[in-house]
Amino acid sequence: MEFEKIKAIIADKMDLDPEKITEQSSFKDLEMDSLDMVEIVMDVEDEFDITIETSEGLETIADLIALIRSQK
Repeated sequence: MEFEKIKAIIADKMDLDPEKITEQSSFKDLEMDSLDMVEIVMDVEDEFDITIETSEGLETIADLIALIRSQK
C-alpha cells in the first residue's frame, strides 16, 4: 500500500515511468537532488499524515517505507 502511493508521488514529481520504480530503487538512481527529496518528503508527509524530521539516511524507497511504517 505505501509503496504504490510513494511510487505514484515520485513518478508524478519526477516525470518517470512508474514501472521503472521499485522498492529497491535508490533516490540517486532516480536522479533526485536534495530539492526533489524535500518536495517528495513533503508530499509523503501529507499523504500519510506523518512528520519526517530528516531525510538523512533515506537512500531507497524501501528506507522511506520503513520510516513511514515506524510512525504509524
